[in-house]
Amino acid sequence: MNQAITHIDVPFVSDDPDSYCPAYAHDGDAASDLRAACDGVIEPGMRMLIPCGFSMAIPEGYAGLVLPRSGLAVHHGITVLNAPGLIDSSYRGEIMVSLLNTDLTKRFEFSKGDRIAQLMIIPYPLVSFIPVDSIDKTDRGSGGFGSSGRA
Repeated sequence: MNQAITHIDVPFVSDDPDSYCPAYAHDGDAASDLRAACDGVIEPGMRMLIPCGFSMAIPEGYAGLVLPRSGLAVHHGITVLNAPGLIDSSYRGEIMVSLLNTDLTKRFEFSKGDRIAQLMIIPYPLVSFIPVDSIDKTDRGSGGFGSSGRA
């Protein structure tokens, strides 16, 4: 079954002529790669805010989600600290990624141009929160963390 694919244009400005535009690695990828705009080292258990070297104008009604790269997570223990990071459509500053080295013994070295995270642009609804006297009951009720049992 063919599904309609939504296409949007996201204008961007490079802060550095050698910076990299977000790009999809493969046809069908849901997220584009974000690359480091500098060299760096993240020591074991530490975090670092890494510039990507560009700014962009995400259209109103859309948001950017900054996600970890699975290969960096599995092979190096690197993740996005506040995953997913959120980029609002009104933000016009440089795109930065907050990485965390969860490995407690090995440092993580990266170079300018290395793929460090992924960017997914998604639509979002505008929500109105309406005060009411009560909300409907469900089978789950107020059961929270761990309420469905182990595994």
